[in-house]
Amino acid sequence: MKDICCIGHITLDKIITPQNTVFMPGGTSFYFSHGINHLPKKISYQLITSLAQSEMKSVDKMREQGIDIKVFPSEHTVFFENSYGSNSNNRSQRVLAKADPFKTEYFKDVDAKVYHLGSLLADDFSLETIKYLSTKGKVSIDVQGYLREVRNQHVYAIPWKEKMEALKYTDILKVNESEMEVLSGTKDPKESALRFASWGVKEVVITEGSYGSIIYAEGQFHIIPAYKPNQIVDATGCGDTYSAGYLYCRSQGADYDEAGRFAAAMCTCKLQHSGPFEGSEGDIKRIIKTSNSFLLNTLSQKISVE
Repeated sequence: MKDICCIGHITLDKIITPQNTVFMPGGTSFYFSHGINHLPKKISYQLITSLAQSEMKSVDKMREQGIDIKVFPSEHTVFFENSYGSNSNNRSQRVLAKADPFKTEYFKDVDAKVYHLGSLLADDFSLETIKYLSTKGKVSIDVQGYLREVRNQHVYAIPWKEKMEALKYTDILKVNESEMEVLSGTKDPKESALRFASWGVKEVVITEGSYGSIIYAEGQFHIIPAYKPNQIVDATGCGDTYSAGYLYCRSQGADYDEAGRFAAAMCTCKLQHSGPFEGSEGDIKRIIKTSNSFLLNTLSQKISVE
């Protein structure tokens, strides 16, 4: 029995920034796993992924670093092209190849307390898979892939047609500000969180980049600050890093505010260099302790918490 099992495709990413262009592995499963792996081994963890044989070197390297990985073959590897401008909150994206969807039968022999579904494209996980996993443990969903449609290699935001049924089986839902609006139909974070909760979600996590994040659970809102980085080098994978930090803490019994602040500071560490999180728990705690640059003003205007 694992504490956390992350399920998602490892991708081949082309990342374009004003500074340079690099090719590297990516995807929720990649960034989430590296984040968890660089934290103290206080919980047990497994990654379940799928990719083409030609990209297995990515898995081999992660295994060498001590990450427990179970792989299912796919004809192709997901190939993303992510382009960032001077504002790291804005990203344009293309999908140059797709991997095979995950099948429910893959998870018959997988046991975990929390299953984190790192969807990248709408058909990665079926509704039946979500329902099945909910009978085995808690289901955590990063919604991004369910809201992505690929047309002529370009990615477009679309509604999640099965959301009302799927969210009944979702314990933890993580969305960013644009995904929140598409999924809830409103730009208001408070109203969005309340809608998600009314649809069955137990813990709602809304991230808003440099403005911070909001957690709604057990009838209470928690406003989490964003910690200002010394420099912004690479924003790719920040949402996945947040999820890793949040679930890592929650799996150990941390409250919502503590888990949110840990996750936010972990994102700040990740922002300051290219690639996945490579910091330490000590780095994260120092940011929380010493930072006085909380970017809360705009976020506080969006939501009032009694």
